[in-house]
Amino acid sequence: MVRSPRCEKGGLKKGPWTPEEDQKLLACIEEHGHGSWQALPAKAGLQRCGKSCRLRWTNYLRPDIKRGKFSLQEEQTIIQLHALLGNK
Repeated sequence: MVRSPRCEKGGLKKGPWTPEEDQKLLACIEEHGHGSWQALPAKAGLQRCGKSCRLRWTNYLRPDIKRGKFSLQEEQTIIQLHALLGNK
């Protein structure tokens, strides 16, 4: 028995996000926060499902995401932990 996904509703956009959609999502989260991901797309005026908005925020738009190369200290920490713990 398989449960059907909530995002199967008609009229929802799939595929790459546009810069305009990113701005709408950012503005809505700054104004209201991200309490309910299911209700957020309607508040923001997006034709996306809540899961898509949550993943976009978590993986790309969050301001505390660090992009780029590891610092020397981070690299040394990773090597030390790998030597200690292995591939866990």
